[in-house]
Amino acid sequence: MNRVSTTGNYSAVLANIQSAQQRQMEAGNRVATQKKGSDLKAFSRSAEMLTAMKSIDARISGYLEQNKLITDKLTTQDFALNQVSNSAAGTRETIAQALASGRADTLIQDVQGFFRNAVDGLNARYGGKYVFAGGQIDTLPVSATSLSDLTVPATVISDFFHNDQFVTEAKVDDSTTVSTGLLADKLGTNLLTAFKDFQAFEEGPDGPFQGNLTDNQRIYLEGVLANWDSVGKDLINNTAKNGMVQTRVTSVKNDLNNRQNSLAGMIGDITDADPAEAATALQQAGVAVQAAAQVFLSLQNSSLLNVLK
Repeated sequence: MNRVSTTGNYSAVLANIQSAQQRQMEAGNRVATQKKGSDLKAFSRSAEMLTAMKSIDARISGYLEQNKLITDKLTTQDFALNQVSNSAAGTRETIAQALASGRADTLIQDVQGFFRNAVDGLNARYGGKYVFAGGQIDTLPVSATSLSDLTVPATVISDFFHNDQFVTEAKVDDSTTVSTGLLADKLGTNLLTAFKDFQAFEEGPDGPFQGNLTDNQRIYLEGVLANWDSVGKDLINNTAKNGMVQTRVTSVKNDLNNRQNSLAGMIGDITDADPAEAATALQQAGVAVQAAAQVFLSLQNSSLLNVLK
């Protein structure tokens, strides 16, 4: 004999409605997010692998963010090194032109301008910090402001450099560390020495440079061309070294991007929902909710009194 209970029927139907609504909500989330779930419970067997891959992805993202900062710093250094190198080349060209014309009307003014450009390059900043100061990032690396500073009695070239000897390094991936630091004194000692020599001659008995070149001035300028060639070559080599580090960092960045893209595909294979399957599940869940609701409406029209009648 089966027992008829309105309360029991209502409880069963309501449970079916709630279950159908839950399935509809889960299916709707899969369609909206294109993901199978929002937590590791949704991926059960693959949860451990997924956790490991997400950890690797986070580490790669950290390297990529750091590499962007390193790339920006190296770009700043490249600009500054080219500025210093061009100043040396410009000084050499100005001397050569004075020799060719036999006149030095603006020679000292031109060389003074190149000197200031060179010092500005050595005092370049990135993010408010001096890039060629070593660890003394808040200290001006080169304090000379004019050619005449270089010939002040009882001073030597090293007095004008205030960087320390700390060379910065950066880890750009798990197995690659690059040196990103260059020091002002290593870059500029020979350059400032050449400028000092020029200024000392300008202030000496055979100076100043003005009008037609004297025989002694011509002999001096012809003699320093080779030294300016050497200074320029050293600066170009340092610029090239910085460029090699830039190329290395770019190569590592590209490799990290490829690895991250590959990892994203692997994670997607685990977490991404099949759009067609998710849409079908949503439709089926909707039908189930409608069916459960219809049963609930039918139950409203029946009661134990009706059965007893």
